[in-house]
Amino acid sequence: MKLNFKLIALALSSTIFFSACSQKSSIDFNKKDLTTINQNDISNINENIEAQKYFKKYFAPWELDKLSTPLKDAKWGHGYRLKKIYLENHILATPEWFDKQIDNSNFEEYNTTIKKAITLKNTNVRVLPTSSVMFYNPNKPGEGFPFDYNQNSLLKINTPVIVSHFSKDRAWAYIQASIVGGWVKVEDIAFVDDEFINKFKNDNYYVAVKEKFPIYDIIFREYVKVGTIFPKDENGYIIAKPDFNQNAKLVHIELTNEVEKMPIAFNKENKVKIAKEMMDEPYGWGGLLNNRDCSSFTQDFFTPFGKYLHRNSKAQTKNGEYLDVSKLSKNEKKEFIKKHGIPFSTLVYLKGHIMLYIGIKEDEPLVMHNMWSVRLKDKWGKKYRHIVGKATITTLEPGKDLKDFDENNNMINRILGIVVL
Repeated sequence: MKLNFKLIALALSSTIFFSACSQKSSIDFNKKDLTTINQNDISNINENIEAQKYFKKYFAPWELDKLSTPLKDAKWGHGYRLKKIYLENHILATPEWFDKQIDNSNFEEYNTTIKKAITLKNTNVRVLPTSSVMFYNPNKPGEGFPFDYNQNSLLKINTPVIVSHFSKDRAWAYIQASIVGGWVKVEDIAFVDDEFINKFKNDNYYVAVKEKFPIYDIIFREYVKVGTIFPKDENGYIIAKPDFNQNAKLVHIELTNEVEKMPIAFNKENKVKIAKEMMDEPYGWGGLLNNRDCSSFTQDFFTPFGKYLHRNSKAQTKNGEYLDVSKLSKNEKKEFIKKHGIPFSTLVYLKGHIMLYIGIKEDEPLVMHNMWSVRLKDKWGKKYRHIVGKATITTLEPGKDLKDFDENNNMINRILGIVVL
């Protein structure tokens, strides 16, 4: 009998492949896993009540007479002058460089040029009024790109803001939005009057449920992110466009299934749908390159449902009931989260990072988060990183199956608490 060696080889390779795939990695889950994870559909989130609170916060900058941030807090970024900061050429920033940025900040004029405005595009919020990056030592693991410490956050198109004052070169405006304050390029905002505000605040809001789709009026305007809000009137969906004096005028655009009436129902189908849209997005520190970091991931996940979260991981521990697990062992933490965590309604917090608990698979609690890397250490004690660099699903011990996994830096050891929303 003749043997078909090609078929035998194919069968063997297939067996090896599927055997390997059946041994799920701690960082190798995918979109299909979102529908197979053991989840209950219990939730204490009332999306209609939450949405009322959300819009009150969202439009709050337009209700202010001046910025609410104290001057000393607005100037917090000036403290970087005392640290070793590397610029985009990986050369140390000089005191003269910092003095130039601080002088241009013009904080003598803080809260003297009050204007209400709206973002015209997805807008970087900078710590200092410059596009230059600020790195810690880029030769150290976990530093350098994408960790630009001059990147404070990202505001989506259509975000209401209030302007305190302008930089001395008048290229930048110091603003406050509902989630963050900092410097934005003047060209990225337009100034609004009462007539514009009354038409924009029409209580008929839609929210993006698709990720990074283009919008146009006559020309391309922006790639829209999940959680972007669009008012709608009889002529269509509203964005702003500047006139020659940088004042905002209403423009209507066409949208179809990219948006839904906000809030959308907080049910399993919608939770999975939003999670799938955000899965695999590249990591973006502070919204760098229009991508998300850990806390903007959790924040944007909940926006379509009308649930407001603060911008940073530590602050998000105040958005629900915080339960301390810092004194528990690894196994005790897992059991506690399985018992007390509500899938898609619970955050898992460690210093500098936050994750969304999504359920249980093979008796392991799983989380979805946008993460940069796993900390490793070779046999000689040299530390390095395994780059993940995207929104992914992991166990509470991501990278445990990797060579050189550093048990001392096991993520579960650093988990401090959970937040039940």
